[in-house]
Amino acid sequence: MRKTPFRQTLSAIACLFIPSLVLSQVPRQSETLSVSGQPGRIPVIQINGKSYVEITALARLTSSSVTFRDKQIILTFLLSASNVTAPETDQPAPSAFSKEFLRAGIEEMTAIREWRVAIVNAVQSNFPVTDDWVAGYRRSADSKRALTSAAIVTDSDRSAFALLSNEFSKMQALSDKYLALRKSLTYIAPDSLSNDPLDQQILNCAVGLSSLAASGKFEDVPACH
Repeated sequence: MRKTPFRQTLSAIACLFIPSLVLSQVPRQSETLSVSGQPGRIPVIQINGKSYVEITALARLTSSSVTFRDKQIILTFLLSASNVTAPETDQPAPSAFSKEFLRAGIEEMTAIREWRVAIVNAVQSNFPVTDDWVAGYRRSADSKRALTSAAIVTDSDRSAFALLSNEFSKMQALSDKYLALRKSLTYIAPDSLSNDPLDQQILNCAVGLSSLAASGKFEDVPACH
């Protein structure tokens, strides 16, 4: 089974990304970029014989998140359901994840990740965060959590579900926090999440859960507690 790294941090990659302002001043070319396993394409710009794409467009194409911190651009690739192949065994050992649970768990991780990325983008871009807008992401994650619960077969499934539930609760707390700040008209700095301990716990828990999904075996993830 091929393993895909859960998170890769890229900083100031000059030959791949150029600022949006520069791209907007360059005529569009007919070439496009596609990423294997991801739907859609994005435009490619040719400048002095080199190819460039707009970083936020690349993030959308790969369902990733972008963080601008000081003089760094951090692009975070998160695991999706297509990155992990579930074990083919119909009757897994007690220490392994069952096939249906693993698939459902990955879908739950993806829903939580999309929820977090939406909050991060809203904070960084100073977009309004409303109850109705957040509710859609919460319902999606909650429904997938219910499906994951229904797929529990082994002891490892049960233990991993507890960690997934903790991750869901942490994401709910983070979402509620920034929703309350918006409602109270409290100023939220664009880099607030960079220094938010709760957000770091969510990220670290997600990394640990992704490792479990890739290995197919349960181990405790302290960040998820």
